[in-house]
Amino acid sequence: MDTIGLDLHKRESQLCIIGSEGEITEKRIVTTRERFSAVLGGRAPCRILLEASTESEWVARHLESLGHEVIVADPGFAPMYATRSKKVKTDKRDARTLAEACLLGAYRATHRVSVEQRHVRSELLVRDSLVRTRTRYVALIKAAVRREGLRLTSGGAEQTIGKVRAIPLREEVLQEIRPILDLLSPINREIDGADKRLEQLGKADPRVRRLMTAPGVGPVTALAFVAALDDVTRFESAHQVESYLGLVPSEHSSGERQHRGRITKRGNARVRWLLVEAGWRILRSRSSECAPLRAWAMQIAARRGKRIAVVALARRLSGILYAMWRDGNEYELKNNNSREIRAA
Repeated sequence: MDTIGLDLHKRESQLCIIGSEGEITEKRIVTTRERFSAVLGGRAPCRILLEASTESEWVARHLESLGHEVIVADPGFAPMYATRSKKVKTDKRDARTLAEACLLGAYRATHRVSVEQRHVRSELLVRDSLVRTRTRYVALIKAAVRREGLRLTSGGAEQTIGKVRAIPLREEVLQEIRPILDLLSPINREIDGADKRLEQLGKADPRVRRLMTAPGVGPVTALAFVAALDDVTRFESAHQVESYLGLVPSEHSSGERQHRGRITKRGNARVRWLLVEAGWRILRSRSSECAPLRAWAMQIAARRGKRIAVVALARRLSGILYAMWRDGNEYELKNNNSREIRAA
């Protein structure tokens, strides 16, 4: 079986083909389905290694439809590039390095997300972009109001237009911020539509409904958690999930010197942010269902401060959600007013 290293790029990609007898063929082709079919469609089944990237999933699926074995590798795995010179970097050298790594098995395959969860991730990404855009617009409006010695009343971002109308702003200031105010209404409608679509996706997924029984976890957080992990069986423990989401402390230790720093912030930034927000909700809540987790976090806050306590709470919450999903359990209230994970 031939071995192929594919250095994938947006417009053109580099191929390095190592034959069964060791002969090497190098080609540069346009990154399109038609060119991949023309170059690799008539070949006997090959083993192809490419890096994980924006284009890697559709390319991998197309090459698999042509009968090839495709491996999508982690680009952060250093041993995969052990044979590449650090002084000279070209697409040809990268493709040959990938082909040699495939031949030697010096790679770490990444998890390829299912079609359903790719759709959920896209929906979450669109909603996240809309919310961030609205946040920037609201911040500009608040700054304009504060320059006039006024303040907007408290309330959600979706109420900004009504709050602006309720204060005596000069006409010149209203004219300045009118373009932004005009954009807020359609953005609010699109965010509402995105929330409704995500709510429907959550109702259709029993895993999401189960995770929503945990305190501080709504449909967006539960959906994002499921979409990030995709397959819970690929994690052996809650600590692996916490590390995967970048919620564990970084460490730089050598010999007798040990130093732990801030969290690594690796993995899915959106899920990490949502879990931290869930931690803040739990810490500020006065409901009985949040009491045990809040009490645990407040003990940390007394020693290290609330920010560190909330991050610790997000880390613990990620482990709880993992256990609930793994065991098929819900988060239920016991008679002694403490919370625990029990069988549904």
